[in-house]
Amino acid sequence: MTSIADLRRDYALASLDASDVVADPIAQFSAWFANATDAKIAEPNAMTLATLGPDGAPDARIVLLKGVDARGFTFFTDYRSQKGRDLLAHPRAALVFFWQELERQVRIRGTVAQLSATESAAYYDSRPRGSRIGAWASEQSSVITDRSVLEARVREVESRFPDDTAPSLPPHWGGYLVEPTHVEFWQGRQSRLHDRIRYRREESAWIVERLSP
Repeated sequence: MTSIADLRRDYALASLDASDVVADPIAQFSAWFANATDAKIAEPNAMTLATLGPDGAPDARIVLLKGVDARGFTFFTDYRSQKGRDLLAHPRAALVFFWQELERQVRIRGTVAQLSATESAAYYDSRPRGSRIGAWASEQSSVITDRSVLEARVREVESRFPDDTAPSLPPHWGGYLVEPTHVEFWQGRQSRLHDRIRYRREESAWIVERLSP
């Protein structure tokens, strides 16, 4: 059996230099995200979201990016969830994307704010009906005795919203915007001498700098 310590892979697909990136990290991210999409990577929008809980302990989980624009990065969830409670206590977060097939990683840090109800409703209404029902039925991160509790809640919500009735946006559910202060682009290189280019927000300008691997 192979030892975990012996598991390794050398990266050699590409290189990355400050001259290879554009001045705006959002535009650079969009270019890399398009590369990941074109490479047919499964769920290229899957990202690790790291938060800090009310007790000061860090927590992390995989969520899906649902939008990126000049403001930053958006995702949606139950405000009552653990991450919702974390963000209420400490409205800052870190995001990580890892696209193994391209030997690339993007790390983002920034402040977090809730999206408007209008933006949240626009996305909520675009979701499959089952997902909209689920947002009402599940109090995310709460303890339940078994799955039958959840299934009973789903049936109860379905009875409130029959097939000809569109479920409305739950008051406890919506989106968050991560406004970046740091964005790092990582390209794997041989012998663990990876290329790292970081954008750092300083007042109204982005500072681009190379980091040692």
